[in-house]
Amino acid sequence: MVTYIKAKSIVLTDCEVENAYLELTEDGKFGQILTEEPEGDIVDYSDYHLAPGLVDTHIHGYASYDVMDNDFEGIKVISESLLSCGVTSWLPTTLTDSTENLDAVCETLGKYAGQEKGAKIRGIFLEGPFFTEKYKGAQNPKYMSDPSIEKLDKWHQLSNGLVNKIAIAPERAGVKEFIEFANSKQIHTALAHSDATYAQAQAAVEAGANIFVHVYNGMSGLHHREPGMVGAALNLKDVYAEMICDGHHVHPAAAEIVVKARGAEETVLITDCMRAGGMGEGESRLGEFEVIVKDGTARLKDSGSLAGSILELIQGVQNVVEWGLVSLPDALRMASLAPARSVNIDQVCGQIARGQAADFIVVDDKGNLQATYLDGVKRFG
Repeated sequence: MVTYIKAKSIVLTDCEVENAYLELTEDGKFGQILTEEPEGDIVDYSDYHLAPGLVDTHIHGYASYDVMDNDFEGIKVISESLLSCGVTSWLPTTLTDSTENLDAVCETLGKYAGQEKGAKIRGIFLEGPFFTEKYKGAQNPKYMSDPSIEKLDKWHQLSNGLVNKIAIAPERAGVKEFIEFANSKQIHTALAHSDATYAQAQAAVEAGANIFVHVYNGMSGLHHREPGMVGAALNLKDVYAEMICDGHHVHPAAAEIVVKARGAEETVLITDCMRAGGMGEGESRLGEFEVIVKDGTARLKDSGSLAGSILELIQGVQNVVEWGLVSLPDALRMASLAPARSVNIDQVCGQIARGQAADFIVVDDKGNLQATYLDGVKRFG
């Protein structure tokens, strides 16, 4: 049966349609958008806004589970739990770890992806292991090395082609050839955990890298004589800048600088969330490291360094609106359309477009989540 959702506004890729009706087809797809009241079943959200389901392209875990646990039952729990964060699509994200562990995780995800019942797995993000130590963050330096085409090819094969994003440090040896190989497999190269110069970052982008991972965090800073990774993220053309907008990783003014430089179209809201997300304060783990969760942050027990986040993506949307950086529609696009485009999955998620799966969210004027729909069915709220 065809259903219509009445909304205060519907957030589309390049505009907002006010006081409109969104058609949901019988097979759970987006249909047409009408401004006149249609015949049929109408669900009334006339005080709220409809937006695409959020797309988290950088998330390690949630609800006490981590991608590196290599347990698909845990992946299923993360998938279900992400619906309460407004997320309907995600890239399970690995850590810098042994080749054997990464092999196993890629194989498990490749074998079982599609069996999750909540937020949909749209690829795998390999965060590392080809980083450098100075800005290691919570990544384990004992597993870091120069990029290996052979390893990436194996991970891609083991995952049945699911690997679609990998982060590297651009000052490593063999980067150009590695990026060119990744491009040939439709794997997007991101730049992270790096002390690269501006020129090294620029060379990686010219080779085909297109994403800067959690800008400001884990990278060489902006200096007027050496603009570094931050300068490259702000200034190079046609790249995406990820940000963790939890109020701890990046000062609102620093976030505003990124948005001014990149625009809402190329600013990607991510969480970098770890297993402690949704679990409250206390002790946790990230890979081989012990973590303390307190006062809205997750920090390594030994050094106090930030260890990912416990941010929920819908909170990131609310924060950038509250900080006055962008309008609500642009904030929602920064957490849906921009991340989807950054890894070329916008043909299946990240926008309300006729014929795509009806994965969408309902929010109030401040971005507070009211409901999450998956394939046209209300799953949260």
